Amino acid sequence: MKKLPRVLVVEDEPAIAELVAVNLRHNGFQPIWAADGDSAQRELDAVLPDVILLDWMLPGQSGLQLAKKWRASARTKAIPILMITARGDEPDKVAGLDAGADDYITKPFSTQELLARIRAVLRRRAPESVNDSVTLGALVLDAATHRITYQNQELKLGPTEFKLLHYLMKHAERVHSRSQLLDKVWGDHVFIEERTVDVHVKRLREALGPAGALVETVRGAGYRLTANGQVR
Repeated sequence: MKKLPRVLVVEDEPAIAELVAVNLRHNGFQPIWAADGDSAQRELDAVLPDVILLDWMLPGQSGLQLAKKWRASARTKAIPILMITARGDEPDKVAGLDAGADDYITKPFSTQELLARIRAVLRRRAPESVNDSVTLGALVLDAATHRITYQNQELKLGPTEFKLLHYLMKHAERVHSRSQLLDKVWGDHVFIEERTVDVHVKRLREALGPAGALVETVRGAGYRLTANGQVR
């Protein structure tokens, strides 16, 4: 029997949580509800979900605080986080992405949009289907084992950053616009804004440490990965 993807719904409004849970169950997901950060943490300690739907406004710790905490933990770092927010302003969206969310959805939202976003982050979480190994100088990415090393030191990347780096390494020295990266890395990006690419590039550079200098910004054009970057 096929295992249903587990979705941890962290939402303090029971009516919204129940509506989301019903729709998830009807569309092949297994929802688990937590009303606040403490109960969400207990669920995470018991069984890791495949994706977290995280409300921005929660009693106690906010969604932003929880996203940062879970991204900082080795155990929960790779779980995709979809932030649910009533805040549609650009700075708030960027704050959610900077905190570690992979995507966000603004209330009120349709069931179709919610399901599309969940499926998109789950696709990005899956390891690259091409099990190849790519090398750029001292940077080595092995898609089969989902490992990245720089100067023989292993690096830890989130699922979206891994896929982004894989694509950039396979097309090194080329300049890619934000829209091209959305097409190739995010795929189904009907709901994704180009600003999201900037946030994930920033996160990729931070995760790469000294090798982050290999990811260059080409003003007015986009990004490229180059072996000629000035590594610190």
